[in-house]
Amino acid sequence: MSKRLVILGSGESGTGAALLAKAKGMDVFVSDSGAIRPDYKAELEAAGIRYEEGGHTTGEVLKADEIVKSPGIPEKNELVKKVRAAGIPIISEIELAGRYTDATTVCITGSNGKTTTTLLTHHILVKGGIDAGLAGNVGRSFARQVAASPKDCYVLELSSFQLDDMHDFRADIAILTNITPDHLDRYNYDFDLYANSKFRILQNQRPEDAFIFWAGDPEITKRLEKKTPVARRFAFATDRQQAAAHGHAAAYTEETHLIINIKEPLTMSIQDLALQGKHNLLNSMAAGVAGRVLDLRKEVVRESLTHFENVEHRLEFVAKVNGITFVNDSKATNVNSTWYALECQTHPVIWIAGGVDKGNDYSELYPLIAGRVKALICLGTDNAKLRKAFEGRIEIITEVASAQDAVQTAYDLGYEGDVVMLSPACASFDLFKDFEDRGRQFKAAVKSL
Repeated sequence: MSKRLVILGSGESGTGAALLAKAKGMDVFVSDSGAIRPDYKAELEAAGIRYEEGGHTTGEVLKADEIVKSPGIPEKNELVKKVRAAGIPIISEIELAGRYTDATTVCITGSNGKTTTTLLTHHILVKGGIDAGLAGNVGRSFARQVAASPKDCYVLELSSFQLDDMHDFRADIAILTNITPDHLDRYNYDFDLYANSKFRILQNQRPEDAFIFWAGDPEITKRLEKKTPVARRFAFATDRQQAAAHGHAAAYTEETHLIINIKEPLTMSIQDLALQGKHNLLNSMAAGVAGRVLDLRKEVVRESLTHFENVEHRLEFVAKVNGITFVNDSKATNVNSTWYALECQTHPVIWIAGGVDKGNDYSELYPLIAGRVKALICLGTDNAKLRKAFEGRIEIITEVASAQDAVQTAYDLGYEGDVVMLSPACASFDLFKDFEDRGRQFKAAVKSL
């Protein structure tokens, strides 16, 4: 009798998992509380996979031998509680796909910088001639690629939600960029629970595997004292001594140069990096170390770090209109991401922020906004907490309910030399489908000025 696999959620992750499970001979059922996208529905029908949409049939779901859960579904969901009570194992799409591939895996997690680091690492590997897939939170789903277009290597961006439902999966190379408060609403507002989820990226690693991490992050280094990973440690930091204190000093800076010190040192000017700013220097270090751990030539790593184009919606230059620069940082869905974005700015900022607050502590931004942010435009349905946090600290605070109004208001407030930056520090689900929809509406509004 074939294994019965139920998949909760029919997005890219769920559909990919369904296609892989069907290809492996399982009895697959997809259940989604909302509407299934027409293109995904067509794929499920073509593969002969049963599905339901607009609600879950509890009896059908509880017949499963195993369940693949969308990372967007929280543990407090009533159906998930029933599944747990019934003792049915829940796994992530990543865990499922990992069972059916022997490819090398480079896995990246962290509160900030993981998408840029993932894309940059993938870019380096492809330039180095490695047949590498891009999956996890970016690109096509891992399961879909394993089913339809297997690769020799996969670069995977992993959220804490995906890591929570990964058990036997192992990362050959694990990268941890940083740990700062995010998604605390999913972790009972307990930062330790969230941090422990991030550290799950180390589970099952062997002594020959690699752990690449930012030695300048106090939360990482504090927890490393207790966790003692078995994999080889490759630490990066702007200060060599700081890196060396926590493992092999794999990447660091000396004056105006970046040094990646694996086997033989690679030295390059920080000014030559395609991605500028302190946060991007750290992202470049992490990706560069991964490339060298995989024995890619120094020239390949150097050229890749020099010629990479940044990800959409992350400090993305949109346009300059009458001397006012517009920047789309819609992917900044937490305070720390916005901290990095503000830190990069050297001109007066008109800051567009707001959305669904995830337990934010805005006080972290106070030192950065002083003398830098001239106006705050609140873009959300409930801006009370945001307003309260910055009243008396930012001279002009106003509220809008659309990207179009936000851009027009910012333009009216701006002068030549100003930067208008969408960096919300919040999720997007009150006014937009997702952060991408928010970013695209912002860009469209700028182009219509």
